[in-house]
Amino acid sequence: MTEVDPPDHAGNTDKNTLLTRIARGDAAAFDALYRRTHQATFHVIRRVLIDASQAEEVTQEVYLDIWQSAARFDPALGHARSWIHLLARRRAIDRVRTSQTDRNRNHLIGIRDHPIPFDHVSETVEILLEHERVQSAMKQLTPKQRQAIELVHDAGLSSTAIANQLGVNAGAIKTRLRDGLINLRHELNTVS
Repeated sequence: MTEVDPPDHAGNTDKNTLLTRIARGDAAAFDALYRRTHQATFHVIRRVLIDASQAEEVTQEVYLDIWQSAARFDPALGHARSWIHLLARRRAIDRVRTSQTDRNRNHLIGIRDHPIPFDHVSETVEILLEHERVQSAMKQLTPKQRQAIELVHDAGLSSTAIANQLGVNAGAIKTRLRDGLINLRHELNTVS
């Protein structure tokens, strides 16, 4: 349970006055407010946060916030204790969310950095089967189409270089490549 002010509300009025003085920069009022409220504020935060050291950090953040934003407190809207506890709960919840976001990010980084199991045997078999399919489909091409595709793929030559090597114009080589790739695609789709 949180620390409860005396029923006569004199403590709330006093805290309201202290917050008003803090808004004007009165350090002595801040010290007095801190001494009167820090334990109850810590308990409010501690109920949200599991880690006591984090609760202490958040308590300090709350009092820094009080020092910087005391002018936002309006005694007509409520008591100082309620305002301080609201700040404390919000700050504690923000810490939980930040911690959860950090854990999620670290988890995702861990997953990303974790090597994916790799089945070398299966991969090798798939590559060999795919190679056999391509070789079988290549046999269905005309000799000129097959030659053009092999020179581009295996030798890494351009269509102009192939044309020069074979003594034909570049347009003929481009046609052989285009027709050969169309036929190859058709054969591979038919085989699968």
